[in-house]
Amino acid sequence: MADLHLVVDRAAGGLAGQIARELREAVRSGRLVPGARLPATRDLARDLGLSRGVVVEAYEQLVAEGLLESRTGAGTRVAARVGAGVAAGVMAGAGRQATPERQGERREDGRPHYDHRPTSPDLGLFPRQAWLAAVRHVLATLPNDGLDYGDPGGVPALRRELAAYLGRVRAADASPDDLVIMTGVAQGISLVVEALVRDRGRRVVLAVEDPTSTRMLPLLRRAGAEIVPVPVDHEGIVVAALPDDADAVMVTPAHQYPTGVVLSPARRAALVEWAADTGALVLEDDYDAEFRFDRDPVGCLQGLAPDRVVLAGSVSKALAPGLRLGWIAAPPHVARAVRLARGESDLGSPVVDQYVFAHLIEGGTYDRHLRRVRREYRRRRDALVGALAEHLPGMTVRGISAGLHLYAEVNAEGGGDPSGLAEAARAAGLTTEVVTSAHGSPGLVIGFARLPAHRVAEAVRVLAKNAGGGVRE
Repeated sequence: MADLHLVVDRAAGGLAGQIARELREAVRSGRLVPGARLPATRDLARDLGLSRGVVVEAYEQLVAEGLLESRTGAGTRVAARVGAGVAAGVMAGAGRQATPERQGERREDGRPHYDHRPTSPDLGLFPRQAWLAAVRHVLATLPNDGLDYGDPGGVPALRRELAAYLGRVRAADASPDDLVIMTGVAQGISLVVEALVRDRGRRVVLAVEDPTSTRMLPLLRRAGAEIVPVPVDHEGIVVAALPDDADAVMVTPAHQYPTGVVLSPARRAALVEWAADTGALVLEDDYDAEFRFDRDPVGCLQGLAPDRVVLAGSVSKALAPGLRLGWIAAPPHVARAVRLARGESDLGSPVVDQYVFAHLIEGGTYDRHLRRVRREYRRRRDALVGALAEHLPGMTVRGISAGLHLYAEVNAEGGGDPSGLAEAARAAGLTTEVVTSAHGSPGLVIGFARLPAHRVAEAVRVLAKNAGGGVRE
């Protein structure tokens, strides 16, 4: 067992952070080698004269960073994948697991590059060991018939677990029969639109928030939607601006993309009333619902009007988008139509991952994973917001109470050039995206999920220098 030789300054506070920092440096320097076993949290806490919770928090932080591995019955060890690249200091950030691909992830000029979409999660936080254990369990216990073609709506075990989970966590009102397993939110909403088109015998009018993500719009148009943008203000979508002839409206009430606005109680009630009066469907993209930091839980719209709302969710943020695993909870007639469409198009989703996910929910592993990554994302969010306030005090940021990104308002007349700021941010190693709107000024989305907290200040200082003081309120 490793002799840790930790130095902790009790008078300085932040004890869990101090322990994590000491252990991190010990791994990087090679003093703690891959596979080295660490003391049990209770033993280390006793040695240091601290509460066990402080040590647990420090260990969890380093597990989240991929530096440590923790298994029930086997204790906590230095991750086997942490090797010489870490000791040499070439890992692209403590928040990223040191796979060979990550070790080489640098720009040509030597600066770290945190790429991909600003809404992407940190894939280094994917619970590999828990997923692998669940795969082993499923393959060891699944009957042979479980590997056959199944219900195109999804395996019953997952639909049962999801129905209970969504009721408990999102205040949803859905039975297993109301759920259809999808490859993601985009497929789910697209198939609902196709069902509406078949039912009406024409293209359907689909109202969408403005601004919104443009990535799904081509899919929806291909499914048969005529897109009508509707403005978003500080309370969410402006219900009074919804077109009278809309067949459906797509909203992100838990954390609007990109502004981060949470749909207010008054707007929620108004939206449900509008749907009941017009007969339209509400397509609820439960975007970023898992990650809230500074506000109380907000239930889903579907729980208020299960006969008029289709709830769509996925594990793309909570686990990994590459799993292509999502769901819809819909009124019975919509669920039947979508299940039929899946049977006619691709016969449903792969079954092994469905059983694995069901097992993770049932055993509480999924809940524990979410609690762990939620704490880590909050640290990164706090670091980014603090650095922006210090180095770019003229930048107004919004939507920070939840999610994996923040929204920076940019006033072109005041000297802020959205494209120029985005380029400056990317040059600093930040992941950004310019957002335009037909109803307001352009803005800038800045992601923080893939930006390790200890790299934030440097990145924002570079951004401030590159921006040349052109950001103003």
